[in-house]
Amino acid sequence: MENRVKVLAAAAASCFCFPAMAGMEIDTVENLQRKQSTYKSLDETFEIQNETYRGQQYSQIYFARLHMMRTLLYSLVTHWKPHVPVCTVLGLEEGKECIIVGTLYKHMKLKPCILDEYSKERSAVPLVKHHNFMHPDDHLVLEDESGRVKLGGTVLSPSVYVTGVVVALHGKETGAGDFMVLDVLEAGLAPQIEPQLKSREDKYVVFISGVSAGSSLSNPLQFQLLVDHITGHLGDEKEQGIAAEIVHVVIAGNSVEIPLGLLNGQNLASKDQSRLSEPVQELDISLTQIAAGVPVDIMPGSNDPANFSLPQQPLNRWLFPGSRAYNTFRSCTNPHCFELDGVRILGTSGQNIDDLKKYSEGRDGLEFMERTLKWRHLAPTTPNTLGCYPFTDRDPFLIESCPHVYFVGNQDKYGTRILKGAEGQLVRLISIPKFCNTGMVVVLNLRNLECHTLSFETQFSS
Repeated sequence: MENRVKVLAAAAASCFCFPAMAGMEIDTVENLQRKQSTYKSLDETFEIQNETYRGQQYSQIYFARLHMMRTLLYSLVTHWKPHVPVCTVLGLEEGKECIIVGTLYKHMKLKPCILDEYSKERSAVPLVKHHNFMHPDDHLVLEDESGRVKLGGTVLSPSVYVTGVVVALHGKETGAGDFMVLDVLEAGLAPQIEPQLKSREDKYVVFISGVSAGSSLSNPLQFQLLVDHITGHLGDEKEQGIAAEIVHVVIAGNSVEIPLGLLNGQNLASKDQSRLSEPVQELDISLTQIAAGVPVDIMPGSNDPANFSLPQQPLNRWLFPGSRAYNTFRSCTNPHCFELDGVRILGTSGQNIDDLKKYSEGRDGLEFMERTLKWRHLAPTTPNTLGCYPFTDRDPFLIESCPHVYFVGNQDKYGTRILKGAEGQLVRLISIPKFCNTGMVVVLNLRNLECHTLSFETQFSS
């Protein structure tokens, strides 16, 4: 279901007036109270303390991932194929069926490397396609601490899997030294806590991404219409009643776009410094209006002024002098995990899914989201093709508790469906489109986890 709000740009200024200005409506508006919800942040696992890169190797996060996932998969193997022995890569024997557990690595012919980048500068024709690096000759390898072995057969498709996924494989070593895969076991969805659907009334969460304030595609009036709807300053009494049921707003990355031409490594002139800060100032004005009426979480994205590597740390609160005055304004990590009225919500600003689209194939973004949940890993391509902090003793992207809602921002189009797990888990998947391109946000009902879109336009289509 989609709700669409169309307002002529020439007449839209009228929506910026408070409805209470009309004498007949004062009592009605004053009696409207915004609904409340209980909030619990679960971002601690994504927060980096005492950040340092000295002496840290990316191999350590792979070791931590393999150790955690192997322990889990060993416990599942006893129910999967209890009569098949488990061994290491080094312990394989030709023709003997066994189960091995390890990390997948995908050899990709078109995978970019620094030599490719060097060659492109001297070639008139691009060497690879930018949207996807798949090739028919790609093949998979499984490795553990003892060694690595090339995988064969048709059970394990290179088009589905990516480097970094930990799986258990049933098969046997061939005379050529390959491991012929007969069956595969993924971790599956993590255990899920019982959803405490406390609310017997409608309460809504609004998800926004890709506002891109300051970009050529951004329409400030369009975003202001959304702000006015959330704060109850748009529409008639019925619309204001609906707005009063909005209990939380999540902004999932790419909220600003800094002009790239200004970031050339040289000192900026005073006029250029002003242009650099204008998108953030524009965003802060809008966030201040939202935070004055409803709690709002803002996550960093790939285009925002935050660290590049995952997990991205919260945007500096001093960037938002107006918004930070309200305790309803929260600057959060990416990925972001929290609970609202007992409903666990987990999401990212989109980098993890965008990277999977480059190195594997799927029907749509929702299929890639399903894979990350079934692999129990938010960003399996870290640190191979997606930047991340070199953790030494843990992998924060492992999904230890299955969320009730899993969202991903900055996608090309809206999509949603329910994913069901083998143990009765139910997850609402939400693909959030870029607001600057579509004028669309996603609204989730905490009462039943149903969702719909809300679109804003500043002119009627001809």
